Amino acid sequence: MPSDRKSRAGTIDHHAALIYTMVLVSAADREMTDRELATIGDVVSHWPVFRDFDREKLSSTAEDCANLLRDEDGLDQVIETIRAALPKHLCETAYALACDVAAADGRASQEELRLLEMLRYGLEIGRLEAAAIERATRVRHATL
Repeated sequence: MPSDRKSRAGTIDHHAALIYTMVLVSAADREMTDRELATIGDVVSHWPVFRDFDREKLSSTAEDCANLLRDEDGLDQVIETIRAALPKHLCETAYALACDVAAADGRASQEELRLLEMLRYGLEIGRLEAAAIERATRVRHATL
């Protein structure tokens, strides 16, 4: 990646990277639904990785991601920003969060599925690991 792109994106912490991941998936089909937003809020409130996150920063962090997405190369920029900010051991966590947001409406759109593929590649998640995470997501979100 060119250094000018990275300098425009700035650096973020792991909390912001995880939030950017969820916002990215939610915005993939150009419609951030109430269920997706509720999922993001629930994750930030309950997942252990967010225990030391100031929840008052959730809206501004999500807005920062949305602003980056408006750039001409926004999608690539956000994915690179996420990748650069996450320690390797949180990449699978980010992918799991992305899958949960995609599943929040009961069905992932084509845009969300394509974005999950891009995230899997960008975060260097192996096919087997991705399949396991996706299966766990289906199991958690199963209904009658």
